[in-house]
Amino acid sequence: MSTTSCLQFLRPYAWKPLVARSNGGGGYLRFYHLARQHELTQANALKYPRLRHDNGGVPMRIPAFREKYKHVESGTMADEEVVLHGRLQSVRRASSKLVFLVLKSEFEQVQGMCNLRKLEAAGATLESFKQLARLLNRGDIVSVTGRATRTSSGELTIDATQMPELLSPSLVPLPVKLADEDTRIQQRHMDLLVNRKTVDTLRLRSYLIKYMRDFLHARDFLEFQTPILAENAGGAVARPFTTTMTGVASTDLSLRIAPELWLKRLVVGGVDKVFELGPSFRNEGLDQTHNPEFTTCEFYNAYANLDDLISLTEDLICGLAQHCQDLIATKLDSLPAVDTSSFRRPFAQMEFIPSVEAAIGFTLPDLSAPDALDTLVADLESHGIAVERPLPTLPKLLDRLAATYLEPHSASAPLFITHQPVCMSPLSKSFVCPKTGQTVSARTELFMGGRELANMYEEENDPFAQRDKFIEQAKHRDTAADGDSAVNADGELLVDENYVQALEAGLPPTGGWGCGIDRLVMLFSGTRRISDTLSFGNLRNVVAVSTMRKPFERDAAAAAADEKTGSS
Repeated sequence: MSTTSCLQFLRPYAWKPLVARSNGGGGYLRFYHLARQHELTQANALKYPRLRHDNGGVPMRIPAFREKYKHVESGTMADEEVVLHGRLQSVRRASSKLVFLVLKSEFEQVQGMCNLRKLEAAGATLESFKQLARLLNRGDIVSVTGRATRTSSGELTIDATQMPELLSPSLVPLPVKLADEDTRIQQRHMDLLVNRKTVDTLRLRSYLIKYMRDFLHARDFLEFQTPILAENAGGAVARPFTTTMTGVASTDLSLRIAPELWLKRLVVGGVDKVFELGPSFRNEGLDQTHNPEFTTCEFYNAYANLDDLISLTEDLICGLAQHCQDLIATKLDSLPAVDTSSFRRPFAQMEFIPSVEAAIGFTLPDLSAPDALDTLVADLESHGIAVERPLPTLPKLLDRLAATYLEPHSASAPLFITHQPVCMSPLSKSFVCPKTGQTVSARTELFMGGRELANMYEEENDPFAQRDKFIEQAKHRDTAADGDSAVNADGELLVDENYVQALEAGLPPTGGWGCGIDRLVMLFSGTRRISDTLSFGNLRNVVAVSTMRKPFERDAAAAAADEKTGSS
């Protein structure tokens, strides 16, 4: 059996194997690719033409076409001839002289009608019409020239006045359904084409980012870009990705953990309201809610205090919730609705130390004392609360107490957890809490659904206090977990002296704010996996794609060998 006759036999089943086969179709797909390539070549249709606009029609986007001609009445025909480009979602052959197409572009689709009786005026013949109808397949990218009309069934349609042109054929079948996880990861483009929820989640991400930018621009913030690659990762306690550069071989470079220190240098330089929305990197865990490469938005507002930051955050989150729900109700209907009633102002607040003490049933020791960790561990164990071994650092132990006893209170509504112990916030201003007598930070974190969404605090602008806090942070660093040494080659504690020197020029009282974009998208799209919010999934997914073999190169050689030996 020839490849062409094989293809004709298999065409009715062309998009079924991808549903059933976990490996994406395997040998079937490779055969389909070669057979379709052969058929298109034989028909002189495998051309990949340059796009041209000299055929008399006006190029128009499908969404614009639907909007412009939404009031066209059944049985009438628009005067203007237009050209639509899109990917075929279906080809329905009503008869030997009538074919219906469904084109999709920019997430909207429209019906095309090809009637040989009308196309004969443009030079079409019965044979050429049949050949084109036989060649067109779901997934092909085509151009249709015609006039807007509405069929008797009420469907807005472009009535073709010229033979559709094949711009780019799909040499592999476009499945109707794609459920296998491995195939979705390795062929993300197919996942986007087939699974509406996948692309709607990414569209929501784009709209969400635009809303945040517009929100900040409307409040006179300026967006700046700061270095991603530098000698010091800076801005948070985490293990960085490190590399070297040939031009500065003696210096190790790091991908930034956060843009914080750079942005505050800009505030020192007179940029009172500044933000950056972009990538950060942490060489740590990879799970459903963490990815080593992630997107953050940070802003710094001179002369803003913690109350200002909380108010601004409530404005932003409430606005985002309503905006995302409006999008889901109109454009992104594959996503679950956002319960906007959960985002009512003011958001609930819990003070860290009093709330933890109420939950565990005893008073925390002086957390600024040198033996605070040992004392806290002893107190916890004496009250029947297990502490893992090896012992974590004090900040990490306190963080785990919050995760156990405080964060679950955010299950159904936003929650601010405020005034964390100073050891957990080395870059924020601190004060003695009048309720507990503990030194705490002028900081709050916003949680929703048990996940941290945003972190904000009044920035430490005292260079002497900041240097002391850097030293204390280095002492607390868990070298076994972070993979970094707290000292340099000379045995000195690592301190960002350049940043301390910048503070000496005078940082105004400043409120700083940061949030993870990926977590926000997870919240408002209703997904539980961070990989669903990323264009090509998490780092593990990206590695899986980038290391894929190239099947068609190998299979073309195998096909040539088969042809030489007379195989079919």
